[in-house]
Amino acid sequence: MGINMYSAQIEAAKEKFGKLLEEQLNRVEEMKKQGDFINYKALDKIIIGVCGDGIGPAITSQAQRVLEYLLADEVKQGKVEFKVIDGLTIERRAAEKVAIPADVLKELKECHVILKGPTTTPRKGDPWPNVESANVAMRKELDLFANVRPVRIPEQGIDWTFYRENTEGAYAVGSKGVHVTEDLGVDFTVVTSQGTERIIRAAFEYAKANGKTRVTAVTKANIIKTTDGKFLDMFREIAKEYPNITADDWYIDIMTAKLVDEKRRKDFQVLVLPNLYGDILTDEAAEFQGGVGTAGSANIGKCYAMFEAIHGSAPRMVDEGRDIYADPCSVIRAGAMLLSHIGYTKEADKLYKALDICTITEKKLVMTGRDTGATSEEFANYIMDTTRNL
Repeated sequence: MGINMYSAQIEAAKEKFGKLLEEQLNRVEEMKKQGDFINYKALDKIIIGVCGDGIGPAITSQAQRVLEYLLADEVKQGKVEFKVIDGLTIERRAAEKVAIPADVLKELKECHVILKGPTTTPRKGDPWPNVESANVAMRKELDLFANVRPVRIPEQGIDWTFYRENTEGAYAVGSKGVHVTEDLGVDFTVVTSQGTERIIRAAFEYAKANGKTRVTAVTKANIIKTTDGKFLDMFREIAKEYPNITADDWYIDIMTAKLVDEKRRKDFQVLVLPNLYGDILTDEAAEFQGGVGTAGSANIGKCYAMFEAIHGSAPRMVDEGRDIYADPCSVIRAGAMLLSHIGYTKEADKLYKALDICTITEKKLVMTGRDTGATSEEFANYIMDTTRNL
C-alpha cells in the first residue's frame, strides 16, 4: 500500500530515465561511426592552429616562436605548418552571439592540433551576452574526449600524466538526475564500451609513444561494480595488446593516499581514470607543483587535439598595455605536450627540461606581469637559449 502512493512519481521517473537512455544510446551509435586515431606519422604535413583572446595572442605568439625553433627543420621542409587563427575575441563572439564563429570553427577543423591561449567566458556583471565557453564548444565540436594533464617535479621524482575521460562517468548526465519524490533523488553514472575503449587506448598509445613503462587504472570497481567494473574489465583487456607496458589498477581512495606517499608515488607514470576521479586526482596532483594554474592541459580526440593554458585571458592587462609582460610559461608547457602528442618526443623532453631550469632551478628571469619583470618575448628567448645547451 505504501509503495502504491508513489506510483505516479515512479512512472514519471521511468519516463525521464527512458529519455536519458535514448540520448546515451544515440551517442553510442555516433561513436561507433568513428574511425581510428589519427596517425601523425602518416601525414604529409601537420597543421598546428594557434588561437586565443585577451593576453592569448601575446603568449601564444611566443610559444609559437619556441615551437618553430625546435621544429625548424620540419617547418623548412614543409612537414609542419603553423596557422594563426583570429576571431576568438570576446568582441567577435559577443557580436555574433556564438561560442565560436562559423568561419573560425571551419579554420580550426582544417588543423590537426591546436595551441590555444585563454579565451574569455562572460560572467554575471560582464558587459557581454552570456555566450557559451569557447572551450566547452571546442570540446563538443571536435569531440575532445580525453583531458590530459601532466605533473612533473623532477627533484621529487614525480613525472605523472593523467588521462581523464571527458564525456562520461558521473558528469555525463550530471544535470539530468531525477527527484523521484521530495525525499528521494537519484543521479546516474554512464559508461559505454566505445567511450571507455578510446580513453584507455589513448593512455596506452601515449605511453608507447613516449617511452613510458607503466599505465595505471583508477576506479572504485569493488563497490561500483557495473560502470567502474566495465571500465576496469576493458582496461585489462586492452592492456594485453601492450605486453611491454606494465598495467596495474588501484582504487580511488587508496590512490589519493599513495600520491602523497614519498616512496610509492615515484612509481606511477600514466594514469587513466573515469571523469569524476580524474577531476579529483588531477587537482590533488597539481598541488605538488604549485596549484592547478601551473600546468598546461590538453584535450584529445581521435581526429583533433587541443593544447591550452588553463589560466584566464586577463583583459585588464591588455587594457593597461601590459600584455607584453604576460607569463607564457603555461602555454609553452602546453606546447611541450603538443610536441609529445604528435611524435616529437626528443624536442618535447628538451623543452620540458628547459622549463624546469628556467622556472625552478636556475630562474634567471622573473615574470611579474609588469615592467618590473621580464617580457614574454624575453622569457621565450631564455627558453630557446637554454634548449641550445641541452
